[in-house]
Parts: sequence; C-alpha cells; structure tokens
Amino acid sequence: MPTKSTRKKTSSSSRQSKSKRTRTSSALSSRTKKQIDTLPVHARHIYKNAHKNALKQYKSPSKRRGGKSQSREQVAHKVAWSAVKKKYQKEGEDWVPKD
Repeated sequence: MPTKSTRKKTSSSSRQSKSKRTRTSSALSSRTKKQIDTLPVHARHIYKNAHKNALKQYKSPSKRRGGKSQSREQVAHKVAWSAVKKKYQKEGEDWVPKD
C-alpha cells in the first residue's frame, strides 16, 4: 500500500523569496549593520519601514535616479537613511530626535 508523503510542498517562488531575503540582509556591510544597531528603537523602525517600501517602489531600474548603475538595495538603503536623518541627528556617538 503506497503511503502519502506528509511533507509540505513549497513552491519554487516561496523558496526563491526566502533566499532573496537572506541575500538582502547579508548585502549590508558590517559597518552599516553596526550603524543601524546603534539607532534608537524608533529610528530603527523608521529605517526598516522606509527600506521595505523603497525596495517595492524602486523595483524597476527606470524608477531609480541612477538607473541601472545603482542596485535596488543601494537605493533602498539611501532612502532609508534619508528617512532616519529627517527625524534624528547624530550628536557624538548618539542619535537624538530633532527638535
């Protein structure tokens, strides 16, 4: 009597999206990761959301200011830092909210 496999099948697109997420997070340099880790919790939240939205918005190279010369990840990183810098400024080693 044949037995059915109970293992859940995953689509190739599902596996592909997981590998993309891994690649994206490892694309950041250790210096950048350290800078993000030094941000206050609210600033990290701003960075994360801005980065996620920029990845969606600048998916097409035609939407990027530099075109194909800059990767989607590079543009998203610049957008995210810009969003953080609108609300926070660095004083010495600390990030503090702007008045």
